[in-house]
Amino acid sequence: MRFVPWVLWGSLLLLACSDKKPPPNNTAPTNLALTAQVSSDNSGTVSFTATATNAVSYDFDFGNGIFSSSVSGSVTYRYPASGTYVVNVIAKSAAGLTASASTTITVTVAQSLIWSDEFTTPGAPDPAKWGYDLGAGGWGNNELQYYTNRLDNAVVSGGTLKIIAKRENFSGSTFTSARLLSRTKFSFKYGKIEILAKLPTGVGTWPATWMLGDNFLTAGWPACGEIDIMEHRGNDLNRIHGTIHYTGNSGGNGIGGTTLIQNATTEFHKYACEWTAQYIRFLVDDRIYFTTTNSANLPFNQSFFLLLNVAMGGNFGGSVDPAFSSGVMEIDYVRVYQ
Repeated sequence: MRFVPWVLWGSLLLLACSDKKPPPNNTAPTNLALTAQVSSDNSGTVSFTATATNAVSYDFDFGNGIFSSSVSGSVTYRYPASGTYVVNVIAKSAAGLTASASTTITVTVAQSLIWSDEFTTPGAPDPAKWGYDLGAGGWGNNELQYYTNRLDNAVVSGGTLKIIAKRENFSGSTFTSARLLSRTKFSFKYGKIEILAKLPTGVGTWPATWMLGDNFLTAGWPACGEIDIMEHRGNDLNRIHGTIHYTGNSGGNGIGGTTLIQNATTEFHKYACEWTAQYIRFLVDDRIYFTTTNSANLPFNQSFFLLLNVAMGGNFGGSVDPAFSSGVMEIDYVRVYQ
C-alpha cells in the first residue's frame, strides 16, 4: 500500500468540495403584486410596477399586442389610443418558474385635430384640399357612372359637401357622379378619421369614404393597401361596411365587418376609423363594430390619402333601380386627429 501524504489528501478534499454547487432554487415567485399609475395629462402614459419574492425578471403584456420585459419590475408605456386594457405581468424565478398577475386600466389619450374640411365655403370643393378622379368604369369595378369635376356632381352649399349621382348620358356612360381625393394635397400615417355624413337613397347607389396608400401609383392596387372607412349599398339599406384590402385580401376577400344602423339615408351619422401600428378599428356614432390587427408586414404603416365618392352599380353596388334619377351623399365634415 502506497503512502499518501496528508497534504495531498487535503488538496484532494478541497478539489472535491470545489466541485459541489449549491442546489438550484426551485421556488416559484410569490407575493406578486402589480400596480399601475395612469398619467393625468391624457398623454396615454402609464407607469407599471411589479414586485415579487424570488423573481429575477418580469414580462409585461400591455393588453394591446405590445410586450416588454424588465429586470427591475418597473416599466413605462405610452398607449397610442384611448381604451380599457387588461395588463398582464409574468414574474420569473432564476429556475424559470413563473407567477402571473393582471390589472385593468382605462386610458384617455387626447388627440389633436391635424386636418379637416368643414365645407363652409359655397361653390366647388376647396382645391387646396381636394382633387378629382375623372373617367368611367370605376377602374375595374364595372361601375356605371362617369366621374366629373362639375358642380353638378360635387358642390358645397349650406355648410355641407354634396356628392351627387345622376342618371344622365355623359361621354358614353348612363350616370354621372364625383370622386374627390386628397392625394398630393394631404396624407397622414396613423390617427383617427371622422366623417359626418348622410347617405344617398336608391337601389344601386354605392357611397364610400375610404383611403389608399401614398405609393398607389408605384405599387399599384391592392399592394398599396386600402382602408374603407364606410361603404353602403342602396340594395342593403342601413348596413355599414368597414373593410381593409391588400395583396391576397382584395375585392370580395377583404377583411372587415358590418353593422346595422337606423336612418342612414335620412340622418347624419359619424363614420370613423382608428388606425394605429397595432390595429385598425371601425366605428359608427362612436360605437366600435369591427377591429382587425395591423402588423409590420402589412401595407398599413405608411401615409394614406382620403377619397370620397358615390358610385353607381358595379361589382358591389349591384343592379340600379330603373326608377333611379339622382342620389346625394351629404358630408358635414371630414376630420383627422393624431
